[in-house]
Formats: sequence, structure tokens, C-alpha cells
Amino acid sequence: MPTITSSSTALSPSQHRKENHLAGVTEREERQVEHANAGGRTPVVFIHGLWLLPSSWDRWADLFEDAGYAAVTPSWPDDPETVAEARAHPEVLARKTIGQVADHTAEVIRRLDKKPAVMGHSTGGLVAQIIADRGLSVATVAIDPGPFRGVLPLPIAALRAASPVLRNPFNRGRAVALTLDQFKYGWANALDDEEAERLYETYHVAAPGVALMQMANANFNPRSEAKLDPKNPDRGPLLIIDGEKDHTVPWAIANASFKRQRRNQAVTEIEKVPNRGHSLTIDSGWREVAERALAFVKRFVPIPTEQTEGKS
Repeated sequence: MPTITSSSTALSPSQHRKENHLAGVTEREERQVEHANAGGRTPVVFIHGLWLLPSSWDRWADLFEDAGYAAVTPSWPDDPETVAEARAHPEVLARKTIGQVADHTAEVIRRLDKKPAVMGHSTGGLVAQIIADRGLSVATVAIDPGPFRGVLPLPIAALRAASPVLRNPFNRGRAVALTLDQFKYGWANALDDEEAERLYETYHVAAPGVALMQMANANFNPRSEAKLDPKNPDRGPLLIIDGEKDHTVPWAIANASFKRQRRNQAVTEIEKVPNRGHSLTIDSGWREVAERALAFVKRFVPIPTEQTEGKS
């Protein structure tokens, strides 16, 4: 059974202070925005998905910084700063909707002096596309992206991966953690047991059930927050990346997302990464995926020559 935590559990004083501060941009996000603006480099905004924290992007952020961009890793509202803190107080992760995450991310982006490239994984991949739909991204990479309204395939593997949340309607108001076996099926099915267990211990935290339910119910709710305009001319270039063996967002879902948007006047592309599952942004093969994303961003946001020469 999944571990479930109600959002009504009392918070520690430090979390109350954090919750109040998160009405706006966090101190960590403010530092990253200031760093991006001070350096004059194009920012790249990384949006995490369910069951992860912004720290899951740390290696990606270093890679993009080394390439000449400025990395920004927004939180979801009320995200604890560390995995240990998130596990100690999982209740703060409950009740975070896709709309709230998109609005908070947009608030961070609007503080940047330059329009950023945006990329996200899983639910973060959906949010990245919503941000692009708002005209806030110069180029977007959606990795194993969650489905939006109009994406119809429901593969059995995806239903099984989502079942720890979807099978109980009360999970809408809860934070739900996966068991190791559930993580191995939904995330780490392409990995050996040793790496799966290491990733689970290093990265996994509880996630708001409501966000997953919003995606699952998007085609039944015309007012769903899990929606975007596939033909929006202001969206900008989009690359969708999906792992061939992904159980949580199988190829059928990612490809349907691509087909819904391929008639957009902007560049719309999709790539399948062989022999990779949903963990492809955090597992030992992360660099291959990151370099695919970096190559796409470079096509539309070239690094100034003086920055390239400064690193030689």
C-alpha cells in the first residue's frame, strides 16, 4: 500500500514560516533569479514533477550553467528544501494543483530579465507546456510529459503506475508516497534493483494526489487546469522526449501529445530514448537526455561567442 499523509497534520514553526513566505518567490528562487539577471545570460527554467523536488535537477543545472546558460529551478508551492525535510513533513506537499504550480512558476519567470527556455519532467513537462502556452518560453522541452485535455490514450501500464493515487478518491486531498515496489514499476523498470533502490532513497518524496487526478480526469472536465491550446502561435519551439520503456508516461501518451501540437506554426518535435524509463532525468543515463535537451535549446537560444570563448 502507498504511504498516505493528510494535509491537516500540524506544521512545525519552521514550516509555518516557509508556508507564509511561499505566498511569493522563495529566497532560493530569488537568489537564482538575481544570478541569472546579473550575468545577462539566457535562463533555463527546470520544473520538477510528482515525487521529486527541485534538487533532482542539480546535475542538469550544472550542465546548462557550464554551457553558458543560467539555471533556475523553481519549487512547487510549499516544497521543502531537502528530501529529508519532505519526508519528515510530507503533509506540506498535499493539495498542490497544476494551476498553482504553473502560476508560481510564471511568477518566478516574470522576475527574469530575459525570456527563458523552459523544460520539465513528467507533471513538470505538462507545466512547461502550459508555461509555453502563456507565451513565457523561448523554447520548451517536455520530458515524459503528463497528458493534457485532448490526449486520449490510456495504456494499461500508465493506469497501473497511477493506481496508488487514483484508486482512492480521498487521495485528492492527500500527499501520497510510493512504495519501493511501486517506484520500481512506474519509474525504475528499466534499471537494476540496486540503482532503483538508490534513486528511491535519494530522490523520492510524497506527491499531491490532486495533480495526478487532474491529469487523469482532464478529458472529463472542460474546466480542467490540465489543458493548453495546441495551436497557440505564441507557444514557441517544442521538443517532447519520452523513454521507450516508460510505464508512467508510455510512448502512446507522449506521441499523442505531439500529434495534438504538430500543426502549431512553431517547431514541434518528438524523440524516443531507447531502453529508458520514467527515471531518465535522474538515473545514471541522465546526461544523454540532458544533452538532447541542451542541443535543442542551443538551436533557438545560441550562446554568445564571448561566453563560449571565455570557457575555452
